[in-house]
Amino acid sequence: MKMDSELLLSPAVCLAEEEEADMSDWNLPLAFMKKRHSEKIEGSKALAQSWRMKDRMKTVSVALVLCLNVGVDPPDVVKTSPCARLECWIDPLSMSPQKALETIGANLQKQYENWQPRARYKQSLDPTVDEVKKLCTSLRRNAKEERVLFHYNGHGVPRPTVNGEIWVFNKNYTQYIPLSVYDLQTWMGSPSIFVYDCSNAGIIVKSFKQFALQREQELEVAAINPNHPLAQMPLPPSMKNCIQLAACEASELLPMNPDLPADLFTSCLTTPIKIALRWFCMQKSAKLVPGVTLDLIEKIPGRLNDRRTPLGELNWIFTAITDTIAWNVLPRDLFQKLFRQDLLVASLFRNFLLAERIMRSYNCTPVSSPRLPPTYMHAMWQAWDLAVDICLSQLPTIIEEGTAFRHSPFFAEQLTAFQVWLTMGVENRNPPEQLPIVLQVLLSQVHRLRALDLLGRFLDLGPWAVSLALSVGIFPYVLKLLQSSARELRPLLVFIWAKILAVDSSCQADLVKDNGHKYFLSVLADPYMPAEHRTMAVFILAVIVNSYTTGQEACLQGNLIAICLEQLSDPHPLLRQWVAICLGRIWQNFDSARWCGVRDSAHEKLYSLLSDPIPEVRCAAVFALGTFVGNSAERTDHSTTIDHNVAMMLAQLINDGSPVVRKELVVALSHLVVQYESNFCTVALQFMEEEKNYAVPSPANTLEPGNLTPVRDSPAIPRLRSVNSYTNIRAATTARNLNKSLQNLNLNEEGGPVAFSPGNLSTSSSASSTLGSPDNDEYILSFETIDKMRRVSSYSSLNSLIGVSFNSVYTQIWRVLLHLAADPFPEVSDLAMKVLNSIAYKATINARPQRILDSGSLTQSAPASPTSKGAHIHQAGGSPPMPSASSSSLTNEVPKPPTRGGEQPPTRPPYTPTLGGQAPHSHQFPRTRKMFDKGPSGSEQAGDDADDPGGHKAYMNANLSTGLCDWSAKYFAQPVMKIPEEHDVESQVRKEREWRFLRNARVRKQSQRITQRGVTRLDDQIFINRNPGVPSVVKFHPFNPCIAVADKDSICFWDWEKAERLDYFYNGNPRYTRITAMEYLNGHDYSLLLTATDDGALRIWKNFADQRNPEMVTAWQGLSDMLPTTRGAGMVVDWEQETGLLMTSGDVRVIRIWDTEREMKVQDIPTGADSCVTSLSCDSQRSLIAAGLGDGSVRLYDRRMGANECRVMTYREHSSWVVKAHLQKQTDGKIISVSVDGDVRFFELRSPDSVNVLQTVKGLTALDIHPQANLFACGSMNQFIAVYNSNGDVISNIKYYDGFMGQRIGAISCLAFHPYWPHLAVGSNDYYMSIYSAEKRLR
Repeated sequence: MKMDSELLLSPAVCLAEEEEADMSDWNLPLAFMKKRHSEKIEGSKALAQSWRMKDRMKTVSVALVLCLNVGVDPPDVVKTSPCARLECWIDPLSMSPQKALETIGANLQKQYENWQPRARYKQSLDPTVDEVKKLCTSLRRNAKEERVLFHYNGHGVPRPTVNGEIWVFNKNYTQYIPLSVYDLQTWMGSPSIFVYDCSNAGIIVKSFKQFALQREQELEVAAINPNHPLAQMPLPPSMKNCIQLAACEASELLPMNPDLPADLFTSCLTTPIKIALRWFCMQKSAKLVPGVTLDLIEKIPGRLNDRRTPLGELNWIFTAITDTIAWNVLPRDLFQKLFRQDLLVASLFRNFLLAERIMRSYNCTPVSSPRLPPTYMHAMWQAWDLAVDICLSQLPTIIEEGTAFRHSPFFAEQLTAFQVWLTMGVENRNPPEQLPIVLQVLLSQVHRLRALDLLGRFLDLGPWAVSLALSVGIFPYVLKLLQSSARELRPLLVFIWAKILAVDSSCQADLVKDNGHKYFLSVLADPYMPAEHRTMAVFILAVIVNSYTTGQEACLQGNLIAICLEQLSDPHPLLRQWVAICLGRIWQNFDSARWCGVRDSAHEKLYSLLSDPIPEVRCAAVFALGTFVGNSAERTDHSTTIDHNVAMMLAQLINDGSPVVRKELVVALSHLVVQYESNFCTVALQFMEEEKNYAVPSPANTLEPGNLTPVRDSPAIPRLRSVNSYTNIRAATTARNLNKSLQNLNLNEEGGPVAFSPGNLSTSSSASSTLGSPDNDEYILSFETIDKMRRVSSYSSLNSLIGVSFNSVYTQIWRVLLHLAADPFPEVSDLAMKVLNSIAYKATINARPQRILDSGSLTQSAPASPTSKGAHIHQAGGSPPMPSASSSSLTNEVPKPPTRGGEQPPTRPPYTPTLGGQAPHSHQFPRTRKMFDKGPSGSEQAGDDADDPGGHKAYMNANLSTGLCDWSAKYFAQPVMKIPEEHDVESQVRKEREWRFLRNARVRKQSQRITQRGVTRLDDQIFINRNPGVPSVVKFHPFNPCIAVADKDSICFWDWEKAERLDYFYNGNPRYTRITAMEYLNGHDYSLLLTATDDGALRIWKNFADQRNPEMVTAWQGLSDMLPTTRGAGMVVDWEQETGLLMTSGDVRVIRIWDTEREMKVQDIPTGADSCVTSLSCDSQRSLIAAGLGDGSVRLYDRRMGANECRVMTYREHSSWVVKAHLQKQTDGKIISVSVDGDVRFFELRSPDSVNVLQTVKGLTALDIHPQANLFACGSMNQFIAVYNSNGDVISNIKYYDGFMGQRIGAISCLAFHPYWPHLAVGSNDYYMSIYSAEKRLR
């Protein structure tokens, strides 16, 4: 193993290699960096949706009041000559006054009918006060709560007065009579809309508001004091909901330009296109075709409501532009109220914007209440002028030569503007002006496809965009489009609906009401649809059936279950996930869907997803099976058998690598527990009793710091490290917040020392609120007890989970829950503790003997009745209650009859959490309580508190859930088309990665330079510090100057360059376990730390050593059935970054390989030995694993081969425990192995005997081999370290610390080389942690 000269490459080659190394960093996969690791698994906060119109309204009645008195001018108006004369486009002087009046009235009615054909119109021509009163009161009476319109034309009467009066006539037209606006309000009531076309109209608006205020005050007075005279009168209607449109301000006169109609305001409001075209022609500005005359305008072909004709198209463009201006200028709520609530009001207000533009050009300012911001200068008016100009420029040729009409490019151009906004902008900016136009374009078949595409891209920007689009009023349009059969719209509509439902799921009802669900069922069932569109369709259906019975029924009839089951094996993982969620939701609390699923063997088809490579899909399958068994309908034998089958299938996921899956598993099993509560209560009591009578062998003879004599630990009172050592540990995980736990440590019964264990750690608010008994949030079963139960049950004969006879299904599931309660991931164990304690609580409450009214009649609940009613069997006479036939089916043994004949069992003290005292079998008590009540209530009489059959669900909160479905739904609300940040070359994330990869290249290059020169000494102490605990494992970060040092259950991080402590936190492992291995994952990039403990648990941490709280990313049981011992190897691991595989072994007979991408076990390689594995080393290039074993053998495995032939070599040259076996990574790399006796052997992979042997120190306790520099270091019990080169020459012997008056080094507990630098870290039993390096001149 001499230093190969080939390694000493020239610098040029080095550089080329360096470039490659850089690339290799980019190509390395990252482990545990998916969204499920970085985000909290919960849905997004629901946005308050204001887009739904709470109160749609209609204007049902219209009063047209015309005071023209044709031929007689009012006294207070001096008219010009010539003057504006036209009223409703009729010259009143061209016919007799009466005929003119009637024609004008009829015309006005027609103009209004264009906008609201269904309303009741009543004309009142030159009326008296009484006529107006009669008209208004009758219209209000008929309209009830709907809106009434009052149109007032006062061109033939004096101007309104400052006292708030308008004028009408007396019977014989000899006088003008004032009519108070106050009276008008009273007759019209609310809601109403008023249009005033007269000079000084603004005065009416002001008076109206003053009177409305006066009314509000009168209403308040009457409400406070019922004896007040006002309270005796009929209450005046409130005028809050009234809208007013007035032609001009209080001081202005109407324009008298003879080219304009006299009722310019009315013309703008009711015939906008006609007046807009006339006004356009009157402007002086240059036009495309000059000389278009007013006569020509009259001849524009087409109808207003036919969008294919010139006139219809102009009307459509006008609607789009005015709508857009309003949406961009008005506050959202005002826009909703005026432009979306009532069709007629919306039309009048759109036209009012035109009135403002035209009348302001004649120094007249129309007024509205509520007031609008000014809109007459808005840029969109220029688009209108252009559209009009283009249209008019075609007129002469169309009329004279009959050429075809060319459609306006307006909509296409606006869509392009919208597209530019979408492609060019940044995220935080004003919403696009064109959104309302996109809405209008959905009506046109020509542009519909493009508009839907752009709308989809807009909705993809995030929930805020969806809310905006809904507030514009997109909903009815996209709902209507679901009736279209055009195939090309399908992908777009599915995408848009997925976005809408991800933000506002309340639309499920609208969809079912309009049969929209059928559209998505057909998309999902269409095999030619791409998988991503089927995924969105199934997501939409999953929202439709989510806790909505009508939706569940509709989709069940639409054959949703069969369609979903066909797609369970689709290659697209997101589709599989949502198909499973959709199935889980359709049969959630909906029994007919469950039976439909049973007929299609849905549960058996879902089993295949339980081993899916994608954790989220496994999760969804567990969710679906959980709701499948969680139905609360009555059970038959058939359904009970199915529940048992499902339960046993789910139980196999007990050691799934993903905590998300295990959390879902606890919830699924909790449904089963609720369903068969009485059976579980019986099992719980049995276990509690078994646990008390069974002394568990002490699991660990923990080594006390500093001395090496094993100390026996009693399992009952866990040892606590002096509390001070925790003061500087930052909170470890939210669920087990250490600092809190220290305040909550409870004293044990004797008032002795404080007991500290994960069982006492305060759980996060998520768990503690519903745990324990309702009046006390202590656990009934502490973590200790549950852990003991778990170990008791694993020693007992019933250990295997599979192939169990059904009557012990409950026992098996109880075991699974016990196992999950000891899960290394806090959220999983919290949930499982909740379920177990809920049952334990009920079982103990029910087992607690009550005051018995008549010992002659004992009631007994049949524990096996799974219904929620708990059957009661009355037995006469004093005979002891014999176990009923059904209860013997619970467990394999037949229950023993009670020992005391017919005597009353002795009453026991209240049940204590310590589980002291005897906990008899549930069937040994008379029961006056049901299994299902809510716990002890004030009254202790039998049956008193037992008449609430559903009550038991209140305690363990039967709707336990993990938020997985809502979290998965977030995917559809977030941008799908955006480049992810890590792929965006300009993003900060990307720049940080580039920086890290440059740093990595620098470390590799510089360290290589040193190791190639050859390291001749390695005793320069560059770091020493006292660690808070005895170091048991050390690990250098490959590129940062950071080192992780683990003691028994905590990890300390040091910066070895600055010699300062960065972090110290608790790993969360139970007290009888210790950390035996650590690895950095993703060390080249975003580092995570993996810790392995000797009970087989793996935990992965992030955010350590950088001023933030360390967080657990994930944790799982890497090896099951490991029994912690002091003399074992614990758990050993090796990590392959290139493949994302983690090799684990230790005190077991297999090497288990985990795929971190899939978070599941991919292979178990039997070691073929009877001793433990002490060291693992793998080479991903050659798929080889070298293992050193406790019996001295070194074994080589090829993981590509089957379980029986994968062991390709066994070397048996060592006679004792192998401390380390290292497989070199080069293509012809050798195995270097070292045993406790200090013999180092080199094996060529293809030859059965060693090719070289070196002898080093005896009594080896630790050893490491430098992967680059061909050095190895041995640490000895005898308090020294020897460093050797590859020829076996000692290059350094280290016995004393520097400084410190040359204090002797303690017994070496661990050693590690840096993967690149020539640095050696040493931890010793005297708590010290030191690092040695090559001479300074080399570094």
